[in-house]
Amino acid sequence: MTFISRFLAAALLTLASLASHAQAPQPPEVAAKAYLLMDVTAGQILAAKDADEPVEPASLTKLMTAYLVFDALKAKKLTLTQTLPVSERAWKMPGSRMFIDPKMQVPVEDLIKGMIVQSGNDATVALAEGVGGSVERFVQLMNDQAKALGLKNTGYKNPEGLTEAGHTTTARDLATLATRLMHDFPEYVHYYTIKKYRYPGTPASNDSNRNLLLFRDPTVDGLKTGHTKAAGYCLVATAKRDFPNLQGRRLVSVVLGASSEAARANESQKLLNWGYTAYEAVKLFDAGKPVATPKVWKGKTNELKLGRNEHIVVAVPSGTAAQVKTEIARPEPLIAPFRQGQAVATLKVKQGEQPLAEVPLMALEPVEEAGFLGRAWDAMRLWIK
Repeated sequence: MTFISRFLAAALLTLASLASHAQAPQPPEVAAKAYLLMDVTAGQILAAKDADEPVEPASLTKLMTAYLVFDALKAKKLTLTQTLPVSERAWKMPGSRMFIDPKMQVPVEDLIKGMIVQSGNDATVALAEGVGGSVERFVQLMNDQAKALGLKNTGYKNPEGLTEAGHTTTARDLATLATRLMHDFPEYVHYYTIKKYRYPGTPASNDSNRNLLLFRDPTVDGLKTGHTKAAGYCLVATAKRDFPNLQGRRLVSVVLGASSEAARANESQKLLNWGYTAYEAVKLFDAGKPVATPKVWKGKTNELKLGRNEHIVVAVPSGTAAQVKTEIARPEPLIAPFRQGQAVATLKVKQGEQPLAEVPLMALEPVEEAGFLGRAWDAMRLWIK
């Protein structure tokens, strides 16, 4: 797991949800069975309804399929230019299609575009077979990855999202998956911004991304739509907007069970706009800069730089930034050695007297253990102290 992945997992577990805060702004009415809005930059849930209720994910399932495909690309088990065969099983898939057939050998990159832009079930099965060897093996990999990502209420039965008993997830798990997908594979998520694509020889009418927000809001850059009769109309949308105090603030909205294609787009837009206006992001400390430099004993250096490799940001109701307070909780004394990236302390963030967040602080640089004389001298000084 990458450093940023560990950070994200920790943030999702430790950052308090502002949705339950007494002063939290009331979210808008959202016409959907369930929804969730997350400030990804701050790692906080801003609003949610029935976020842990099991739902059918429809083609939102393809977020996990993409996660495994991107992981295979990163591990060089696949290449973008490599071609994959189209099996009879892939060719005969019902529902949304890329319109490929067994006479074709299709490059992996085109299959990815077909899965993301056209939501092609045929492209999805071809990729699943290419990564897992079989659909059944790939589904096992999907469920293993769900556990690894901490998706506690998700179970997969297929890679494409067609209705099947036991194939369910939740709004919270989808937000976690979407966030991890973007953080773990930034080199591949640009495929979610593609508005139009079709493979040569396939119908020209089948070229548009079903995520209507890509055509309406220039700050929206993903992610995925889904629809079945049982699931209703679903959308995981994400936007990144710049503010004077913080560039690239990202939100993710999950809207499940809307009544139409237009409704899922409208309700998602409503949530995103509300999140950006009702809450402001407060950058507490810059990435890579020390939050504190406490004294270290028995080390080759006598200070330990504590901070994070990412900006430390919290989201608070607009107009309340002045109420934010911080304090650091750490063990005393600090005894070397410390490795770079080691969690050493906790930054506790409050809004007034209300706990808001707890962020682990890491050693920004290693501190090696001193030699025998240095350790002995510090041991004596600690004893006297």
